[in-house]
Amino acid sequence: MKQPDLSTGQRELRAVRRKSRSLFWLAAIFSVFVNLLMLTGPIFMLQVYDRVLGSRSEETLLALFVLMAFLFLVMGILDFTRGRVLARAGARFQSTLDRRVFSAMVRRASVSTNREDGQNNLRDLESVQRLMSSPVLTALFDIPWTPVFLLGIAIFHPWLGLLAVGGGGLLVLVAVLNQSMTSDPVRRTNAAALRAERMSEQIRGEAEMVRSLGMQENAFARWQQLRRESLAQTVAASDMGGGFTATTKTFRLFLQSAMLGLGAFLVLEGELTPGAMIAASILLGRALAPVDLAVGQWQVVQRALEGWRNLTQLLATVPQEPPRTALPRPRARLTVNQVTVIPPGEQQATLRMVSFDVEPGEAVGVIGPSGAGKSTLARALVGVWRPAGGKIRLDGAALEQYEPDILGAHIGYLPQRVQLFDGTIAQNIARLRPDARDEDIVTAARKAAAHEMILKMPEGYDTKVSSAGGRLSGGQIQRIGLARALFGDPVLLVLDEPNSNLDNDGSEALNLAIRQMKSEGKSVLIMAHRPAAIRECDKLLVLEGGMRRAFGARDEVLRGTVANHNELAGRLTPPQETAT
Repeated sequence: MKQPDLSTGQRELRAVRRKSRSLFWLAAIFSVFVNLLMLTGPIFMLQVYDRVLGSRSEETLLALFVLMAFLFLVMGILDFTRGRVLARAGARFQSTLDRRVFSAMVRRASVSTNREDGQNNLRDLESVQRLMSSPVLTALFDIPWTPVFLLGIAIFHPWLGLLAVGGGGLLVLVAVLNQSMTSDPVRRTNAAALRAERMSEQIRGEAEMVRSLGMQENAFARWQQLRRESLAQTVAASDMGGGFTATTKTFRLFLQSAMLGLGAFLVLEGELTPGAMIAASILLGRALAPVDLAVGQWQVVQRALEGWRNLTQLLATVPQEPPRTALPRPRARLTVNQVTVIPPGEQQATLRMVSFDVEPGEAVGVIGPSGAGKSTLARALVGVWRPAGGKIRLDGAALEQYEPDILGAHIGYLPQRVQLFDGTIAQNIARLRPDARDEDIVTAARKAAAHEMILKMPEGYDTKVSSAGGRLSGGQIQRIGLARALFGDPVLLVLDEPNSNLDNDGSEALNLAIRQMKSEGKSVLIMAHRPAAIRECDKLLVLEGGMRRAFGARDEVLRGTVANHNELAGRLTPPQETAT
C-alpha cells in the first residue's frame, strides 16, 4: 500500500498556523517589553542597596518605589495581554481546522474495517491548541532573552557570569535529556491509556450482553489487565518526568543560593556591591525561569507534538475534498457497471465485476449466502466505500460527483446495525439537523409506520435516547432507523437486512414503506436473508462469492436458483394477490 506524503499534511497545518502570524508577532513584541520590564526588580534592588541605604534618603526610596510599582503594573498588563493574544491564536488554529479534521476523521473511520484502530483526532487538535494557549509557549518567547540576562550578570562580575552560564548550560542539558528520554514512555503511556479507555467504553456499551452472559468478571479481568498496563506506564513516565522536574527545580534553587554565596564573597573582597549581588541573584532566577517552566510542563509539549504528528498523518492520508458543482435532484435511476470493491485495508476484492440497473419505481432484492458481498454492495451504493473499478451512477452522474451530504440527502440508508445518537427521537430521525421541520420528522415516521409507536413513549418524539438504545428494543431502534433513512424524501433507499429485528407488524410496516416508495417513483434496494424482506421486490440480484450469479424478475430468478421455488413464491405473494 502506498504511503501518504506527510509533507502535504505538514504544509496544510503550517498554512493554518500562518494565518495567526500577526498574533504571534504581536506576542513577540509584547515579550520584548515584558522582558525589558523584568529588569525592574534587579535595578530597583541595585538602587536601594547602593543608593538609598547609602544616602538614607526617604524621598529617593519613595520615588523609586512609585516608579517600580508603575513599571510592574505595565509589565503585568503586557504579560496578561500576551497570554490573551496567544490564547486567541490557539483558538483560531482550532476553529479553522475543526471542520477539516472532523470531516477527515469521519471519512477515515467510515472506510476503516478495524474499529480498534479508530483515533479521536479532535483530541490531537485540542492538544495543539492547548500548547498555543499555555504558559509553555510564552516561555519559548522568553528563552531568547536568557542570554541577555546572563550577559547582565557577567557585567556585574565575570565570575558571576561564568557561574550563571555554566549552571544555565546544565539546566538546558537536563531539558534536552528530559525531551529525549521521556518522549517514548509518554507515547506508550498514552497508547496504553487509550486501549484501556476503549475497552471500558466497549464494556459499557455492551453492558446488557456482559451481564446476561455472565461475562462481568471476565470483562473486568480483561479491562483490569489493560488498566494495570496503563498505570504501570503512567507511573514509569511520571517517575522519569518527575525526576527531571525535581532535578531542575533543586539545581535552580541551589544555583541561586550559589550566586548569592559567590556574590557575598566578592562583596567581602571589595569587588562587588551588595546591590549588584542581590540584582545578580534576581537576574539569574529570571534567566532560568523559562527553562524551568518548559521542563515542568514538558508533557504538554510532548502531547502537542504527538497531536501534530497525528494530524499531519490524518490530513496527508485524507486529502481535502474538492468542491463539486451542484447537481439537480436526481431521478431514481441507478446504474451499476462492472463494479469491483476492495474493502479498506484488505488486498482481496469482496465484490467483483457486478453490473445491474434499477429503474424508478422498482424494488430490487439482493440475496445470497453470508459473505457473498451484500453489505459491501450496500456500502458502495451509498458512497461509503469507493469502487476500485467500474462506476455507480445515480441518474447518469457518478456518485463521486455529488457532495457527500447532498448524496446522503438523496439516498436513504439503513445499515445492519442501527446506531442512535444521544438526543431525542426527533433529533435522530432528523439526522441531527438543527433546522429540521416537525412536519418532515412526523412524515418520515409515518412512512416507516413508527408514528404510533413513538406516540406511546413517555415523551413522544421528545423522548431521550442514548447511543446504546436505552429502553428501546431492537425492533424499535430499527424502525426509528428506517424513519431516519426516509427523512428528507430520498430518491433511493438502501436497506441492509432491514427486518432482522422486526416482528410481524414491523415487517408489514416495512413492506408498506417500500410500496409507498415505489408508488412515488423512488427505487429501493434490499439486502436480505429472510423471504419476507423481498416480498415487495420486482427484481432479484443473486450474489455468490462476490460475483453476480443471476439478475432479473423475481419469480424467474427464484425459479432458476431456488429448489423450493413454488413454496417460496407462495410465501412471497402479497395477501391481496392470493385472494384474487
